[in-house]
Amino acid sequence: MADEVKLLDFWPSMFGIRVRIALAEKGIAYEYMEQDLRNKSPLLLQMNPIHKKIPVLVHNGRPICESSIIVQYIDEVWKDKAPLLPSDPYQRAQARFWVDFIDKKLCDAARKVWGGKGEEGEAGMKELIGVLKQLEEVLGEKGFFGGECLGFVDIALIGFYSWFYSYEAFGKLSIEAVCPKIMDWAKRCLEKESVSKSLPDSKKVYDCAVQMKKAHGLE
Repeated sequence: MADEVKLLDFWPSMFGIRVRIALAEKGIAYEYMEQDLRNKSPLLLQMNPIHKKIPVLVHNGRPICESSIIVQYIDEVWKDKAPLLPSDPYQRAQARFWVDFIDKKLCDAARKVWGGKGEEGEAGMKELIGVLKQLEEVLGEKGFFGGECLGFVDIALIGFYSWFYSYEAFGKLSIEAVCPKIMDWAKRCLEKESVSKSLPDSKKVYDCAVQMKKAHGLE
């Protein structure tokens, strides 16, 4: 019996983008199911009753939640093509550490940029730049975070690229001017079809972000 794979997602989500890239890297066919986060579907509530969030991967009727966990699951189940995590246990642990760092530090700073007003948003932008500079040091002179191939850390970070334009507009600071290595890395990622076809247009993300700010009274 063929695998039945469904993805419950919201198109501008940097977390959903991770899963889309991982599925594309592995060449996995799946049914994409767009979710309205203001009016959550019974399926989403059934598949993720704890957090009630996207993305959710549904594999043969069984849900897997949390984007970094989903990417690792995809890598373990479909291991015959395009490995995403290193085979060496130490390097694998390091990759997981930096993805956790991104999920905690970068997400927190990004929320301040997106949700902050005036000086609060600008302070959040400076914090975000500081996190990206730390990631530039980790990247060093490598093509990708794991070496010469797209891997777990790259997939975790590149989803934020679609939001960079929005962060710059809200935070009044150019990412490219202060983090050129990250931007060069992003361009290398975009050369891969799995990435370029999975990332939404930055201007559309910005329009969506503006609408969400208004809806949440953050203008």
